[in-house]
Amino acid sequence: MKDIEQIYRNDFGISFYWKEGNEVISDKIQLLFKQMGFYFSVQELNEFHDLIEECATDHNDYDTRGVKRVFDKFLLKTPYVAIDLEISPIELHSIKDLVEGSLFRLNLNEYIHGAGMN
Repeated sequence: MKDIEQIYRNDFGISFYWKEGNEVISDKIQLLFKQMGFYFSVQELNEFHDLIEECATDHNDYDTRGVKRVFDKFLLKTPYVAIDLEISPIELHSIKDLVEGSLFRLNLNEYIHGAGMN
């Protein structure tokens, strides 16, 4: 069985690299949430982040009367054109945290092991 190297985790999901033996397979990131899994490149993960931002902007959590809309469902596009996700505002917030936390860790690791090394 393959092991994993965790990138980021919250109560809604997890992101990680697959490992084979002692070697980390770092060309793709596995993102698991809501009983689904996506296998993204860093570019696709960044694209997904942009789609999440657009969705959050388009679907403000409040209706015109200022009432919080926590039970509404709407579609979140993914980098895979044929796949959209039906999600609630609470799920959108959790997915956004998962993706932003993952990108932060990826960028931090890249800095520490790349440009930040002396």
